[in-house]
Amino acid sequence: MLSYRHAFHAGNHADVLKHSVLVSILEYYLRKDKPFWYIDSHSGAGFYKLDSKHASQNAEYKTGISKVYHKEDLPEMLANYQVLVKEANTGKRSLTFYPGSPWFAAKLLRPSDKLRLHELHSSDAKLLAENMKNLVRKRAHIEKSDGITGVKSVMPPPTKRAVVLIDPSFEDKKEYRKVAKLLKDSLTRFNSGTFAVWYPQLTSIESRDFPDALKKCGAKSWLHVTLSVKGKPKDKGMYGSGMFVVNPPYLLAKQLEEALPKMKELMCDPLSGSFNLEVEEG
Repeated sequence: MLSYRHAFHAGNHADVLKHSVLVSILEYYLRKDKPFWYIDSHSGAGFYKLDSKHASQNAEYKTGISKVYHKEDLPEMLANYQVLVKEANTGKRSLTFYPGSPWFAAKLLRPSDKLRLHELHSSDAKLLAENMKNLVRKRAHIEKSDGITGVKSVMPPPTKRAVVLIDPSFEDKKEYRKVAKLLKDSLTRFNSGTFAVWYPQLTSIESRDFPDALKKCGAKSWLHVTLSVKGKPKDKGMYGSGMFVVNPPYLLAKQLEEALPKMKELMCDPLSGSFNLEVEEG
């Protein structure tokens, strides 16, 4: 929805899960010399100042990245993600900035790889272009556009190798259906790509049924991970998040098995927090 601004939630527990998974996927793709595309459906502003008016309003980062930022001896997935967040804060004495998914991708991708970034919110689209201009140069195409339509328009990418992140806010319940349809349609045109779909854990029926809808989209190989920072609430608040990854790197499940207990320890309620990992290898 056009009212959504990710700055209010930057660096929260959902970002830690989403971005650590994303970094792991991108690092796997970099193992091969052949170029690939990174396609981001809802890019946001790309970079966030944690003491800004938006980010500090709820200070969600304090129960997310702040719990991870200074820790040592982290599992590989979290350690690699932590290194990049610290790089975003080079020269700062404390955690000041939090990078969005476009920033992580831009830092990791090579000159031969390309980025396709979509953001519909006019203010965030402008900020995205400003925040990315010194990182992506000619490697990126940034559009002020609906990400659902944008992803569909580039399937299949010319490289036949791509990582696609699909992460709308889901403030509009219709987005669950739209994302499931997008994934199903994309797989008919590009069944070898890696698609990573993020979603919020809510008590609504749309959120509860969403993983099953994704499992029916025709993927032969998929991974589904959830991190619930607390038990299901009686109200409508988000109590966790999930990632559904189609054609996941073969190392991802093992990395998550190592990282999830630490995520739970650092960010979840000790009594009601939980995680779950499902893998279908086709």
